[in-house]
Amino acid sequence: MSELKNILNQGPQPTEDALKRYLKGTSSEEERFTIENQMADEAFMNDAIEGLQEFKDQNHVQDYVNKINKELNKHTFKKKRRKLNNLIEDKNWTLVTVVLIIILCILGYFVINLTMQQKFHGTIEQQKK
Repeated sequence: MSELKNILNQGPQPTEDALKRYLKGTSSEEERFTIENQMADEAFMNDAIEGLQEFKDQNHVQDYVNKINKELNKHTFKKKRRKLNNLIEDKNWTLVTVVLIIILCILGYFVINLTMQQKFHGTIEQQKK
């Protein structure tokens, strides 16, 4: 089950600068070898590099990354807010339930107490007769 949650390889990931150098062709042999090995081992890395190579102007890559990050943050913020609202609604129902149980307990106490007093007064009256 934990394998399904961990979809990325835990090996060292190349830095953004290393990827930019690789795409421009100015990376060292060691960096190129490392990135190409990761591309061979990981389909996700291979797809990412191929997608980055599709950009004709590498300056647009950073703009696109910023746009994606902004959309991702907005989307995750909405999810967090929705979960928080659901949690608050659940707490409201819990609070209402607890208050109702306490009220029922208090009413039960008074009913039992009243019944016991009536029985007690009834037995005293019978003893007086």
